[in-house]
Amino acid sequence: MILAPRKQGEPTVVVGLMSGTSLDGIDAAIVRIHGSGLTASAELLHYYSRSYEPEFRRRLQELCGTEHSSSAAVCSMNAYLGYRFGEAVLEAIADAGMRIEDVDLVSSHGQTIWHLPVAEPDDPYSTPSTLQIGDISVIAKLTGLPVVGDFRPADMAVGGQGAPFAPYGDLILFRHHERGRLLQNVGGIGNCTALPAGAGPSEVLAFDTGPGNMVIDAVVHALSEGRLSYDEGGKWAAQGKPDQALLDEMMSHAYFRTPPPKSTGRELFGQPYAASFLKAASARGLSDEDIVATATAFTAASIADSYERYVFPRVAIAEVIVTGGGAHNRTLLHMLSERLPGQKVMTSAELGWNDDAKEAVIFALLGNDFVHGVPNNLPAATGALRPTVMGKLALP
Repeated sequence: MILAPRKQGEPTVVVGLMSGTSLDGIDAAIVRIHGSGLTASAELLHYYSRSYEPEFRRRLQELCGTEHSSSAAVCSMNAYLGYRFGEAVLEAIADAGMRIEDVDLVSSHGQTIWHLPVAEPDDPYSTPSTLQIGDISVIAKLTGLPVVGDFRPADMAVGGQGAPFAPYGDLILFRHHERGRLLQNVGGIGNCTALPAGAGPSEVLAFDTGPGNMVIDAVVHALSEGRLSYDEGGKWAAQGKPDQALLDEMMSHAYFRTPPPKSTGRELFGQPYAASFLKAASARGLSDEDIVATATAFTAASIADSYERYVFPRVAIAEVIVTGGGAHNRTLLHMLSERLPGQKVMTSAELGWNDDAKEAVIFALLGNDFVHGVPNNLPAATGALRPTVMGKLALP
């Protein structure tokens, strides 16, 4: 074990940090973990969220593309975001009524600004790679706590795609002995985890389904002229009607016909994609309401299509459990239920978990396994050649 516990057999208290592809803010989950690996148990002690201000979100979005980014901007934001993460840790601990001394470890996902799971075929120097920023040394020095982070490169170093990681935590938190379950996280990108009844690690099927909130958010931001960053509760989409012809065109994207393991991000479904969708929608004369409804239907259709192609032929599923920001979009949930008449669609809140906290909880589990020296990737999900210990450590 890399860091000794206070007393042998005592649980580890970890602050898990998550800032996802939605670029909407920092989620911090304070988690008490007993044990390690796939037999660990986790208790959410406190959940804290800190939203990004619009200008900061815009600056992050620029870093996630090539047009407005630069080495200098990435370098500076790496350190600056470390301070933001560290402040969120301190605020979360105070908000929980706890002390720094009550916490053993911080585990940070960082902020993904580029993810390249497959090398560019025409560039001999291109290598599968990924980049998450938010310097863990800054977090450690600011909080006075050891920090684990930069998980994804280790999986890629053993042949994996460095994503998705949620399936590892899904297996620990949600597997059921009698019922097959599908965990669908809807953040910026959608990712699913299929857990057969009584699943073991080699039986898990997991992959990115495509866009989650990413296209919806970009469309809402553009149509509202920057006043809104997301469609709260799916209210705007509920007022419109999806355009089936445009939806069929969107669903023809090659990503959806690529079999797992696979992962994606802003590189495929970011701002340029949303802009092309808006252009096509405007050319068809769609109202704003119909445009948002079509973008929302795109997420629902891409999820359901992924299940029909790759999950249902292999795994018997009884429940679809939605987490992440999309779990609050009632229109999206309704559309998904309509496309999945044979399954019960629910949110993790119905099972006693905070819908927004799951990914931060999972990164707390990953950090806990790192300090125990336990392999914390899931090759069945990422395509890695073998299990490996992911993460790097920064000391205070």
